[in-house]
Amino acid sequence: MPVAVMAETPFSFRKLLEQCETQELEAPGGIATPPVYGQLLALYLLHNDMNNARYLWKRIPPAIKSANSELGGIWSVGQRIWQRDFPGIYTTISAHQWSETIQPIMEALRDATRRRAFGLVSQAYTSIIADDFAAFVGLPVEEAVKGVLEQGWQADSTTRMVMPKKPGALEASFNRFIPLPEPATVPPIPNEQQLARLTDYVAFLEN
Repeated sequence: MPVAVMAETPFSFRKLLEQCETQELEAPGGIATPPVYGQLLALYLLHNDMNNARYLWKRIPPAIKSANSELGGIWSVGQRIWQRDFPGIYTTISAHQWSETIQPIMEALRDATRRRAFGLVSQAYTSIIADDFAAFVGLPVEEAVKGVLEQGWQADSTTRMVMPKKPGALEASFNRFIPLPEPATVPPIPNEQQLARLTDYVAFLEN
């Protein structure tokens, strides 16, 4: 029987994805092993390939899903991605005890999601509440603020606002389509509205 392989680098993740796809295609009776299904599903999420992830989830036999709770856990992460629920992605990943073959993929997915969130905030906002920003990038507030200060952003400890570094020429091309909020002197937008606006911005970029 095919055995799932560990992977820890971007290159090996891509190679592992190809191997898992091959193992599923060559599986006896067209039914792969749970480790192969698990890694393949997680790798599709890592590469933001939601279409293939959904098709895979639909074709995994119900008996295998019910007997392997980790598959359901992986898919719950996929649902948060599909909903563009960035805080939910981090909490769902942290809520599960992943197997040794899935753990490195989930860690890579969490890091990739965080990098994407940093980029989206820098494009969509001139200022954002520090607590909301921290939730969006899945870090404690102090750690999130320290990280962006090292990247040249600004932060105001009095207003608890974070001001992203001015976008470059390429990033500015996105901003002309999206109304930017006023600087920190205006009343802060409530948490739910901040995250909802960021979610809408993600949807705009993907359409």
